[in-house]
Amino acid sequence: MANPILEVCVSLKVGESHVCEIGSRIRDFAVIKSSERCEDSRLTKKTGPSLGHHKAEEIKSVHPTTPARTRFAPSPTGYLHLGSLRTALYNYLLAKNTGGQFLLRLEDTDRTRLVQDAEENIYQSLKWCNLEVDEGPNERGPYGPYRQSDRMEIYKKYAQILIDQGHAYRCSCSKERLNNLRESATKLKPPTTVTYDRKCLHDPSVSDEGNDTVLRFKSPDSYEPFEDLVHGSLNLQPQYNYNDRRYDDFVIIKSDGMPTYHFANVVDDYLMKITHVIRGEEWLPSTPKHIALYKAFGWEAPKFIHIPLLTSLEDKKLSKRSGDIGILSMKERGILPEALINFVALFGWSPARDVPGVSANESMSLKEIVEKFSLDHLTRGNAKVNDSKLYYFNKHHLNENIKNPAKLDAIVADYYPEFEKLSDGKYSKSIFKKLLENLGPSLTTLKDIESVHSYLFRPNIDSSISIEIAETLASKPLSSFKQVVQELLEEKTELKKKDVFQTVRYALSGGTPGLGVPVLIDTLGEEECKERLLAFAAFLKQITS
Repeated sequence: MANPILEVCVSLKVGESHVCEIGSRIRDFAVIKSSERCEDSRLTKKTGPSLGHHKAEEIKSVHPTTPARTRFAPSPTGYLHLGSLRTALYNYLLAKNTGGQFLLRLEDTDRTRLVQDAEENIYQSLKWCNLEVDEGPNERGPYGPYRQSDRMEIYKKYAQILIDQGHAYRCSCSKERLNNLRESATKLKPPTTVTYDRKCLHDPSVSDEGNDTVLRFKSPDSYEPFEDLVHGSLNLQPQYNYNDRRYDDFVIIKSDGMPTYHFANVVDDYLMKITHVIRGEEWLPSTPKHIALYKAFGWEAPKFIHIPLLTSLEDKKLSKRSGDIGILSMKERGILPEALINFVALFGWSPARDVPGVSANESMSLKEIVEKFSLDHLTRGNAKVNDSKLYYFNKHHLNENIKNPAKLDAIVADYYPEFEKLSDGKYSKSIFKKLLENLGPSLTTLKDIESVHSYLFRPNIDSSISIEIAETLASKPLSSFKQVVQELLEEKTELKKKDVFQTVRYALSGGTPGLGVPVLIDTLGEEECKERLLAFAAFLKQITS
C-alpha cells in the first residue's frame, strides 16, 4: 500500500497560482525528507572497533567535480526581476566554478503573453550584472537554436517518437468536457488531483468534432522517486481515487502546435547536454513529470537543484506587487551591479566559514563568489529579502570602486551625464570626479549626490561670503562658538548671522536640519568641524574658479 505521507498533491495544471497553492505541502514534505537525507545519504558514518562507538561523521559533497553545463531559460513575458536573477546567477556560478558553460535559452512558446521588449531587457539585465553567456540566441553555439520558437521541427520529431513508442496519444476532447472532468474530480471522496480519464487513449476513433487536437503524455501508474541535491530523496505522487480512476496525462503539444513547458524543457535540456538544473522550489511538483519524460525517451536526467522561495520580511512570497521589481530599475535607483549580485547571491547560499564559529565575510566581488560557490552550502529555508542589506553592500562596493582608479573613471563616464543635468552643466568631469573622491565614504548610492549632497554643487548662498566665513571660523576656537560668531559679526559688519549659521550647517551636515549648530559642533568635535569647514571652502573655490 502506498505510504500516505508520500502522496503529495501534484496537479495537471501547473500555473503559478496553482503551484503556490500546493507549495506549502511540498515544502513541509521536503523538510521531512531533507532531515532524512542529512542523517542518511549525505553522511557516511565510520564506526569504531567497538559497538556503540563511532568516529565523527563525514559529510558527502554534492558539488560536481567535473565541468557543469547549466542554463537560464526565462520566458520573455516580462522584465527580469530578483527571483529570475537569482536563478540565472546560481546557474552561472555553478558553471563558472566548475569550469563549465552557462547557456541562455529563451522559452517563448507562450505567444499570447510575450512582451515586446522583454527579450532585450533580459539581454541588457544580464549584461549589466556582468553575467557572461557562453551560448545563447546572440552568442550562438553548437546546440542551437537557443530560442524555442525556432526549434519547432525538433519538437515535432521527438513528439512523434513518443507516439510511435506508445508513450503519447492525441486527444480531441472539448474544453467543456475537460472542465466537467476537473469539476467532478474535486467532488470525489477522496478528491483526486489529476483529472483526465483517458477517453482518447482507449478509443481513438471517438472525438468531439470541431475541437482542436492536443498531444498527451501517457504517464506511468506511479512516478519514480528522485534525488534533489538540496532536498534529498523525494517521492511525489498524485492523489488518486481508485473508484473513479483519473490519470496525470499532461499535454505536451498544444492545439496550436506549440510544445508545453514540460516537453520543450526536457527535450532542450537533453539535446543541449545540460548536466544540472537549478530552478525555484515552485517547480518541485513538476519534476516527476519531467523525469518520466526522460525515462520514456531512454535518456539520463540531469541533476536537479530546487532553491527556496524569495519572501518579504513578513514571510510573504515576493511578487511584482510586493518587492520583486525589475533589475534595470535598480540601476535607476543608484544600485551598483556588484552590490546587487552580492545581495542576490545570499538568497539561499552562504560562503563556507574559514574559521569554525566565525562568520564568513559576506561582502564579495563576483569573482570571489564564483570561487567560493558550492552546492554544499545551499540552504533550504525561504530566503527573506531585506533591502537594508542591499544598501549596506552598495555602500561597500561603491566606496571600493571609488578607490579603484579604473572603476572610478567608469563611474564618472556612466553617471556624469546625469550629474551634468543636475548641476546645469556648470561643472566638468574632473570636478565631478573630485566630488566622488571626497564624498566616497559617506555615499550609500550615487543618488545621494542629488538627494543629500546637492549643496556642494547647488549652494543657495553667496560662494565668496561662505568661503570667507568657513576659513575664518576654521582658524578660531569653536568650543566658544557663540562668542566667535559674535566677534566675527562685529569685525565684518556686512555679514549677517543667518549667513554664518547657514554656511556652518552646509559645511558640517550638508544643510540637513536636525541638531542645532552648537550641538553639532560639540558632537563632531572641534578638529573634525575645522576639517569640514576648510574642505567646504576649498570645494567652493574650486567650482567658482
